[in-house]
Amino acid sequence: MKIKKILVTGGTGGIGSSIVACLSAQPGFVVHAPSRSELDLGLQESIKEYFSRSSDYDIVINNAGINTPQNIEQIETEQIETALNINLVAPLLVIKYCVPHMKRQGFGRIVNVSSIWGIRSKERRTLYSATKFGLNGMTRSLARELGPFNILVNSICPGYVDTALTRKNVTPKEQEKIRQEIPLRRFAEPREIAESIAFLVSERNSYMTGQTLIVDGGFIA
Repeated sequence: MKIKKILVTGGTGGIGSSIVACLSAQPGFVVHAPSRSELDLGLQESIKEYFSRSSDYDIVINNAGINTPQNIEQIETEQIETALNINLVAPLLVIKYCVPHMKRQGFGRIVNVSSIWGIRSKERRTLYSATKFGLNGMTRSLARELGPFNILVNSICPGYVDTALTRKNVTPKEQEKIRQEIPLRRFAEPREIAESIAFLVSERNSYMTGQTLIVDGGFIA
């Protein structure tokens, strides 16, 4: 079996570290999760320089992202640029640099980690939703473009996940209220998101592409 080389961005966060651990445990996978000093997704020159050294990834998981809930009048111009660069431009560039290798070998798997806030939205998520709706649109377009080369492109849209970022952005009182709105009455564990991604990039998935897979315990149902 050919060893598959995997790139995971944002591999140190709650979901990211679970993705790395889950995929590293799979036979035939070698996982690379570069640090920010190696690959700064906020700087296009850093992205270009990183892939000038190595772009032979068989599987790409664009997991890195930022989310700072704010009212529209609080958003600064610099924050708009940063959010767009990290959440939307960086995934596009990562794919751009990795696709030539995937095309040459006639195989590739790309998963963009989006959000339920890229399917619907709520107050104070304007900037975050703008990037995640865009990421889902990118996924659909690339699935059409890259399908003839056996490159499958999907988004995964987590709902509320029990991570440090969720605990930072959502107060304990709000968390309890949200749990009552989720049919399963709990937040996802990071491992559950990682295992969904593991299916999308595995050989078991041979026909699912252009999809936004929602993993939210039924929250937006």
